[in-house]
Amino acid sequence: MKALLTTIHKLLLCPIAFFGGVLALSIFAVSAAIASEVFLGLEPCRLCIYQRWGFAVTGLLAALGLLLFRKNPLHSAVLAALTGLAFLGNAAVAFYHTGVEQKWWVSQVEGCTIPNFDMDSGAQSWLDNIMSAPSKPCDVIAWQDPLLGLSMANYNLALCFGMALICAIAAVLYFRKSRLRTH
Repeated sequence: MKALLTTIHKLLLCPIAFFGGVLALSIFAVSAAIASEVFLGLEPCRLCIYQRWGFAVTGLLAALGLLLFRKNPLHSAVLAALTGLAFLGNAAVAFYHTGVEQKWWVSQVEGCTIPNFDMDSGAQSWLDNIMSAPSKPCDVIAWQDPLLGLSMANYNLALCFGMALICAIAAVLYFRKSRLRTH
């Protein structure tokens, strides 16, 4: 166990490994979501799309971290902290999405429900409603793990919260490293 923790500590101290890993994870997460849509026919809702944007932000911050890590460890600390906040924000969206899926609350996000079609409205109004409607309401679970019964939003919540913690640890390590350089 100690050897594993030592290895993790060394990986977190290496900005190339840390930011490269975050970038790879972010690309993989978005790619997996798009692949499940294209190849498995799973339709995303609006909250699913928001979670993809969260991974785009973490990927961009990680790419920036790869570009700037040589300049100053403080840059790495700040970018690791910002990446952690982005993961935490994405975890919050995933938690909200989980609550909507489990019917703990009704989504207040516009576009998370299929609009009502008024029979008295004209054809243009119907067409506008159809075009603005999400392909799937947010409270419908597109895929559920057959073993644990967890949805993609549940897995995203766990992943993003865990990554936020890892980013916080990396930020502290980089901050300490930057302070050692200045003294």
